[in-house]
Parts: sequence; structure tokens; C-alpha cells
Amino acid sequence: MQQHLSPDAADTHAPWWFSLLGRLLEPWLRLKRDPAEPAALLKPDVPVCYVIERHGLSDALILERACREAGLPSPLAPIRGLPLRQRRAMFALSRRDGWLLGRTRKRNPREALRQLMRALEAQSGRDVQLVPVAIYVGRAPNRQSGWFSVLFSENWVVVGRFRRLLALLLNGRDTVVHFSPPVSLRQVLDEAGGERPERLVRKVSRVLRAHFRRIRAAVIGPDLSHRRTVVDSVLNAEPVRAAIAATAAKERISYARAWRRAQDFALEIAADYSHPVVRSASFLLSWFWNKLYDGIAMHHLDSLRAIAPGHEVVYVPCHRSHADYLLLSYQLYQSGIVVPHIAAGVNLNLPVIGPILRRGGAFFLRRSFKGNALYSVVFNEYLAQLVARGVPLEYFIEGGRSRTGRLLAPRGGMLAMTVRAFLRTPRRPVVFQPVYVGYEKLMEGKSYIGELSGQPKEKESLLGLLRGLRTLLRQRYGRVTINFGEPVFLTPLLDAAAPEWRQAGEDIDARQGWFPGVIDALAARIQVNVNRAADVNPINLLALVLLSTPKHAIAEADLLAQLELSKALLEELPYSDRVTITPASPAEIVAYGERMGWIRRVAHPLGDVLVTEGDQAVLLSYFRNNVLHLFATAAWVAACFLNNRRMARASVQRLGRLVYPFLQAELFLPWDEDGFVARIQATLDFFAQRGLLESSGEGRVYQRGPGQGDAAYQLRTIARSLLQAFERYYIAIAALVKNGPRTLSAAELENVCTLTAQRLGMLHELAAPEFFDKSLFRGFIQKLRERRVIWPDADGKLDFAPELAAVAQEARVILTRELRHSILKITPGAEAAPAEPPAAAQGGA
Repeated sequence: MQQHLSPDAADTHAPWWFSLLGRLLEPWLRLKRDPAEPAALLKPDVPVCYVIERHGLSDALILERACREAGLPSPLAPIRGLPLRQRRAMFALSRRDGWLLGRTRKRNPREALRQLMRALEAQSGRDVQLVPVAIYVGRAPNRQSGWFSVLFSENWVVVGRFRRLLALLLNGRDTVVHFSPPVSLRQVLDEAGGERPERLVRKVSRVLRAHFRRIRAAVIGPDLSHRRTVVDSVLNAEPVRAAIAATAAKERISYARAWRRAQDFALEIAADYSHPVVRSASFLLSWFWNKLYDGIAMHHLDSLRAIAPGHEVVYVPCHRSHADYLLLSYQLYQSGIVVPHIAAGVNLNLPVIGPILRRGGAFFLRRSFKGNALYSVVFNEYLAQLVARGVPLEYFIEGGRSRTGRLLAPRGGMLAMTVRAFLRTPRRPVVFQPVYVGYEKLMEGKSYIGELSGQPKEKESLLGLLRGLRTLLRQRYGRVTINFGEPVFLTPLLDAAAPEWRQAGEDIDARQGWFPGVIDALAARIQVNVNRAADVNPINLLALVLLSTPKHAIAEADLLAQLELSKALLEELPYSDRVTITPASPAEIVAYGERMGWIRRVAHPLGDVLVTEGDQAVLLSYFRNNVLHLFATAAWVAACFLNNRRMARASVQRLGRLVYPFLQAELFLPWDEDGFVARIQATLDFFAQRGLLESSGEGRVYQRGPGQGDAAYQLRTIARSLLQAFERYYIAIAALVKNGPRTLSAAELENVCTLTAQRLGMLHELAAPEFFDKSLFRGFIQKLRERRVIWPDADGKLDFAPELAAVAQEARVILTRELRHSILKITPGAEAAPAEPPAAAQGGA
């Protein structure tokens, strides 16, 4: 049999009435094939038999047209060369009885399969490819679709002929035909050995039904029962019943009253997913995104498509804006991937908005479970029910939106609950999908500045949301990019940490030793993979360069040269194969920054100057921080030559090993210490090739040019992008050394560091509020404790070895003498520091 048939040849197998119906239906159908070229899946010169999920004339018409357009063998033609009574090269797994009404019954595919297998047994040299084809009418809406068509979109219900006809008329232009890789019946027979034919036929039928369920779940979502059914399952679970009984006994109330409280908790938490609401929301969001953004780009989606079927997918995006989860859900839906259930803070359960979010898949959780054991058990059980049902999830492990543009330290609560749910019922493997979301302008930008300056976070309200929408729609926010990072599979992580995890199950004591370590490793891997999928847009590059200049002003020629260098660094020393970089040239980047209002041009006879001022400079620090990790190694190498004309390669690498653990913890860098040293060497070679450094002594020593030269200027600009991190490290170490061992507790040290950084920022006009962010000092102090550089004594005061003073002396390589003396002079003693810094010093905490 020929692998490809011409359209005319394919048509000759269709009866006249079938061809007539196909032509009548043709104006109402627009097919999207997945994959676009399914012929690549098939082996040449091997007969094909198509398998569809449900019997129906419309599905046969759609399949025939899809095969004809793709140049595939016709499903209406007989399978040639085999003694078969079956007249068509297709069969369905189920069908409905009756014309208008009737119940669904299994159209036992055994007869078709039995015929095929008997024919192959009789002719040992022949084979047949079974190609499962899933057909979804109305899965991917477009902006021209009518609102009424929402009611007839594809779902799990097996509909009658009349409803199917309406679905075709309303949604036929949004039809997806999914071709799966073929199954070789010859291979099935060979692998079965002497298995009884009837049993083999039943097994293949079960496999095909399971395959269609997986594909349907991946495309339109799992078959969710009514919300009340899920809530009832939660309330009937043994852990919840035990918690209800314990609450009744502890508070001396009736079991019924405690049960009603648990029910209220479950109803407060549970989503009420609705396909029509999700589809309706896609129309509104299409209009909304077109008003706000100039485009939404998405990269590396194919890797997600490949792993989604058969896996419990947990999306773990970075959290930069309230738009994150709406954008991700919208893009997934538009791409034919099921919308996940999203963990949302209960503060978003507002009137009107809350019910819409709930029907869009949001489930709500309180900020803290402390002091409410019953709520904690109910929430854990609800999450376990979702995992057991194969519902894709989405949550933010940072806990809240980043106000600085950096990834925040992860919180393991939701990860721990997800892993516990999997350990309890490991039915399907769990995969965590990191997602990077990059913006060119933030809707919440001004509020972030206020919060970082000490203003209280504004509480969400319906009135505030409506007021904010009016302001939002008056501006444009550039482009948005969604990048899918390398997925993190849970099972290999568990196997590496605790090979006995399968025996632990629900036995908490059996996994106390290894469970916390697994959660920490999982959280760190996710954050690293988010950063490895970063998008570098024009605003990121402008921010990186302009904020590294003393007055946030730079000559146009210097700006163009620095932008070219930054792009070359990313392209020649790639951070990851999932990082995406703007294709714009340096001149186009500058012009785009002017159009977006981020930078201003000041004309001058000796050459134009580009500047950013005031709040714009503060906001730009957010976009610099989005990509700061990509330039961490280059910034470190360049910083070594700030105060030194010459440095030995060994010194750059030795000091790099010393500082790397702290950079790695702050920026979620992917290398170990040896990997970082290798990266340093590659960066030194890059700088040498570009003429920024000169090597001598067979590469053992590197030297920069004079301070007034262009090469030295470019190195200084790169170094200053990370200089504030080194200044923070020095502040903490200087405070310890100045106050002496066993003088400051961790909290007191954090307070002293915050005050010092705040004061230094005021004196040096630093346009980066995260410089005095308490959380960054807290993370650095914690890393010092983990590495046993410092340790608490019996009274909780921090002790350290005398060698710490020698470490502080190493700062002279990076920091100027004036800055070091300024920090030492400003740093207060423990007795001079107030218990808490003023509000302005607590920004970002």
C-alpha cells in the first residue's frame, strides 16, 4: 500500500453521499493537525488502520479530510493485501445507539482487532500500523467565535447527534485533530509470544482507551466531578474525619458542629472548574491583553507537550505580577493544553472576582495554617484529591510577588504537601514545570516602589481593582515572554535521596530523616531552572547598562558599545540552551527604550546622552535584577580589575571560590564551585579575545588597560552591576568583626546590616531599594551559618574564628578604600542600633 495518496486518489474511496456531506460541512470546518505533518510519524509502505475514540459520521468526515489534507492513506479505503471483511481502514472504540436519543455503548473493537490479528498471523511477513486519532471540536477558540459557542465546546460528556451538529456549526472552525505515534500490531503479536488471541485483543483495547483518556486529559483537562462531590470526598477521608473528631473533643463541641466547620473550610478552599467559564474568560483576556501588551511570546512549549500526557504536571512560575497566572493559563489554553488549578491567596476571594477565579480553576488558601489544625488537614486532603485525580496544578513557591525583580527564597509548604500527596498514592509520576515570565513594564511598578520605601501594602478590594483597571488601560506595557524551563521529575529526585521512599508511604516517622532535604533540593532545583529559562529583553539590557553608570547617564556611543558587548557575552558564553535573547540591534534597543519612556535623550553638540531619572531609575533596577544572574560570572571577573591593574588567574579563581556559595544562594546559579571556576576561565578568555584584558605568562596573569581607556570603562560598567552584592557581604562581615565574637545575635546582625545599608544608600544616592532589603541580609547570614563561618553560642550570640577578619581584608580587591572606611565608620555597635530599623529601611522584607 502506498504511504501517501493524492487527494483525488483518496476521494475515490468515499461513497457519493459521504463526499456530498463532506462538501456541505467543509465551510464550517477548519482543521488544526497536531502534529502539523503527521505523515512523519508513519513507516512507509506499511498499511495503516486509524482508531478514533467515538463512532460518529462527523468524526469520520473530519478524519477523512484531515488525512486527505495531510497526504495520508484514506480511512475509507480497505486495507489492501490482507484477507479482511472490514471495508474501512478505521474503527471506533465506542458508539451510541438510536438516532436522536440513546445511550452510549462500547462498540466492541475486538472484532476489528481480531480480524487484523488473524490476518497478520496468517501472513507472518505483514504488518499494520494502528494510528490513534483524537478529534476535539471547539477546543481552541478564536476572537471571532460567538459567545453561544461556549456552551458547545469539547468536554468529557458523550453528546448526542443533535448537540454534536450544533458544536460543529458553532465551533467547527476550531477543530483539533491529534495524530498519535502508530502502534505496530506485528510487534504486539511478537512480544505477546504464546498469549491467547482473545486476551491480547482485550489488552490492546484497554491500552487504546487509556491512551485516549490521557490525551483528552492533556488537551481539555481531567474529568472533574461536581465540586460538591470533591468536597464530599475530602470530608469522608480518614485523616479529615480523625481531625474532626479531635477538634470536637478538644473544643468540647458536637461532632456535627466540627464537621460543619470542616465543610465550610473545604467549600472556602475548593475550585469549581467550569469549561464554559474558562472558554468565556479566554475571549475577555484576548481583548484585555491586546489593550495592554504588544504581544505575548512563548518558548520551549514542545518539551511540555511531550511530557504532559501521563504525568501529574505542577507549574511553578516565578511570581512578578498578578498577571502571571492569568497569562500562563491563557497561553496554555490557547495552545491546546489543559488549564491548571491555581493556588491563590484567600485575599483574592473578592466579591464577583472570587467566584470567577474559582470557576477558572483557582482554589484558595490562607496565608498561614498555624493554630488551625483542622483547616490544615482539610487543605492537605483537598490537594491530595487533586493529585490523585491527575489535575494539573500551579502555585508560586516564592510565597508572594517579588518587589525587587529577583527570585525570592523558596518556601517549601506547597511542595511538601504535593510530595506527601504523591507518596500516599503514587499513581502517576509528578513533574514540576518551572516557568519564567518576563515583562518590559509592570502594572504594579509604582506600588512596588512605595512598598520598598516602607509604605504598607495596599489591601486588595473590588473597588481598588476597578480603579486600577481604568489606569491600566491607558498605558501600554510592551511585550511579555513566557519561557518553559527544564522540568524537574520527582521520582529520580526521590530515588537519589532515599531509595526506600516507596516503602515509606504515609509513615511520617519513616521519612523524617530524608524528607526535608528532598523538599529543599526540589525547591532549589526549581528556582535554578526558572533562572536558566530567562528571557533577555531590550529593557533588561538598558537597565543593566544605565544603572551601572554613576549618574545613570551615558553617551550614546558608549551605550551602543556596551549593549553590543552584553549581547555578545550572552551569545558566546551561553548560560543555558533555554535562555532567549532579543534579536534587536543596539540601535534598535535604544530606540525602543525611548519609545517605552524608560530613557530620555539629551541632545549635546559633542554627542547625545541617554539618561534615566527618578522613579524610572528605581523601576529599572527591577528589570536589571531579572537577568542579573546571567552576568554574575562576568561581573565577578570584571570586579577583580576595578582596583587592580593586574591579577593572577589563580587569585581570581581562588577568590571566586570564596564568594561563589553566597552568589549561588542569592542568584540561584546552576554550577558547583568547579563549574564556576571553569566559567571564570571561559570569561577571562572572552575578555581577552575582545581586547578588554591582556594575558601574559602563558595565561597565568591578566592585565587591563589604563583607567581612562574604553576597555577599562566597559569592564567597570559590567562590574558595577553586581557591586552592591559585594558591598552587602562586606557590611555583614565588617559588622561582625567590629562588634567582636559573641556580641550580636543573628537578628541583631540583620538589624545592624539593614541600618548600615540604608545609611550608605542615602549618602551615595543608590537607586536600588533592594540594597537594604532585610531578606538579602538574612539569606547571607544563613549561608554563613550553613558553612560554619559563624555559629551561635549557648546564648544565641554569633561566634566566629579570627580568620574572619582576614576574609574582610580580601574586600580590598573589590571595594575601594574610601567605601570600606565609610562602611566601617557608619556601622553601629549592637548597643547603638535600635531594635528595629525605621520603615524606610524595611523595604522588600
